[in-house]
Amino acid sequence: MQLSHLAETLIGSEIVKLGGDIREKIRQGEKIYNFTVGDFDPAIFPIPKGLEDGIIDAYRHHFTNYPLAEGNLDLRQSIAAFLKEREGLTYGLDEILVASGGRPLIYALFRTLIDEGDKVVYAVPSWNNNHYTHLNWGEHVVIEAHAENNFMPTAEAIRPHVKDATLICLCSPQNPTGTTISRKDLSAICELVMEENTRRKEGEKKLFLLYDQMYWQLTYGEIRHYDPVSLYPAMRQYTIYIDAISKVFAATGVRVGWSFGPAEIIGKMKAILTHIGAWAPMAEQKATAAFLLEKNKIDEYLQTFRSAVSDRLQRIHAGLQQLKKEGFRVDVLAPEAAIYLTIKMDLAGLHTKNGKTLKEQTDVTSYLLNEAKLAVVPFSAFGASKSSPWYRLSVGTCRVEEIGEMIDKLREAMKQLSSDL
Repeated sequence: MQLSHLAETLIGSEIVKLGGDIREKIRQGEKIYNFTVGDFDPAIFPIPKGLEDGIIDAYRHHFTNYPLAEGNLDLRQSIAAFLKEREGLTYGLDEILVASGGRPLIYALFRTLIDEGDKVVYAVPSWNNNHYTHLNWGEHVVIEAHAENNFMPTAEAIRPHVKDATLICLCSPQNPTGTTISRKDLSAICELVMEENTRRKEGEKKLFLLYDQMYWQLTYGEIRHYDPVSLYPAMRQYTIYIDAISKVFAATGVRVGWSFGPAEIIGKMKAILTHIGAWAPMAEQKATAAFLLEKNKIDEYLQTFRSAVSDRLQRIHAGLQQLKKEGFRVDVLAPEAAIYLTIKMDLAGLHTKNGKTLKEQTDVTSYLLNEAKLAVVPFSAFGASKSSPWYRLSVGTCRVEEIGEMIDKLREAMKQLSSDL
């Protein structure tokens, strides 16, 4: 069957494929420590009670019709107030666009900015930048980020590629790494964008910055979140933000997200979405509009939520650090934000007790799943090299009482490996 070139060349989600393998093992009765999904178990992390009650109440009042294409007025008003109160950012109602989560907004932004062959600069590992670039026929400009920079890109790495580029994609806190960009590094990238746009002639397409800050309220300890416009007001005309309730309120299935940026760009994104219909549901918009104004309820929820997520990240971090001290070939970055931990399983080249060699990193991933019953996502699923030994571990479905079991099971599985046949 002859299909479109896009359909024939599009790569399906590696995480979805891995999830299928995990579900099959669970169906067969295996106990799997599943740390793959960037989602939450509602039994462990429910959405805020006030938000839940608001959704139910909105349906009971029959808010079941189409919302406004740009998002209901009351919700955009609440988002504007929320941005002002929480981040000190002032945006007008025509500079805010609501959709069913971050994905359609990112897609609409790509469609608004990217023509075939336009350069899109992004670091790997990172979530879905490679796929959005492919979907829009952009030219991939890929920067390999490394552990020494917390897997965040630097201005020095980006600089050689900005000439004629149309879009730089940044995400902080970062999915999949759970790390954040420093004020210094973000400032340097902003300066680079402003410098490049000053160089470009009138009428020439500008260089824009996509700033995905979906996890910005989930930072831990002394870690602070920084954003481009707060650092440099002049970045306002070049920066488009992506945000949502999905992660900060454990509300991934509620599907309410927003983008804010220059009115002209937001207007074009709205026009594109009118043909796709990726609107956040009416009742959920009504509930979110009311909840975003509940400062005390939000603060109370975040205090408990952050503490629970941070506790899980810290416990697993400590367990992996202990395994490293015991001489096993593992490593882990200190948790900074989001629901993710960056872990290293440097086991390629080792031999199992059955004499099989873990030749490739895919063999390592399979060994972890089959022998340690540990399911984590390789950074190769986020655009990194297939030989990368780094993985994303997500704690959104993690039960505290299973952490010790998981570490013990991993220890036993690695004890079975040796460097000699």
